[in-house]
Amino acid sequence: MIEGDITKTGTTTLALVCKEGIVLAADKRATSGYLISYKKFDKIINITDNIAVTVAGTVSDVQLLAKYIKAELKLKQIRTDRENTVKEAANLLSMLVYSNIRKLSLIPGISHFIVGGKDESGFHVYDLSPDGSIVEVDDYISSGSGSVMVYGVLETLYKENMSIDEGIKLAAKSILAALQRDIASGNGISIVTITKDGIKKVISKEIETKIEI
Repeated sequence: MIEGDITKTGTTTLALVCKEGIVLAADKRATSGYLISYKKFDKIINITDNIAVTVAGTVSDVQLLAKYIKAELKLKQIRTDRENTVKEAANLLSMLVYSNIRKLSLIPGISHFIVGGKDESGFHVYDLSPDGSIVEVDDYISSGSGSVMVYGVLETLYKENMSIDEGIKLAAKSILAALQRDIASGNGISIVTITKDGIKKVISKEIETKIEI
């Protein structure tokens, strides 16, 4: 991550592929260097009725790219008169990320997205790295500074064909592990599911750190 006074998401995000759909999860902290600049940043964004992304990187970049992709997918749906596939959304967003990181700027355009969604072919998760590369994921993926802790939990406890409820519990356990050790992640947890019924926010919990005297 870049140093200085630029607001960025220190970040822990993840996606899990389950039997009945997908679970996305993230913490809520945004940082400016060593300053916690915002404690309620929503790092899971809906870009269509059936596709959502987790975000990590420089806040201004991830917010702008999320707005771009949301608008482009809506226009594409109107022009083609059909729902966008998850692969189409991921490919289009990866091109925006690729262009963003390579433009001349005093502030590097760092952005990392995990795309999860459903279409006629089923449920899909794609990892979009800050360099614009794209990989489809069939089990789990994590991004951000807390991902090291998350992978330790997922490598041990993830299993194929787990239920959505099991996925929610594992996602919470994984994010909480990162919150215990990663100083750039914290202040709460958000969990979203994507099933045959669409996108649903199942947990949005803030963690208080106030000290009573």
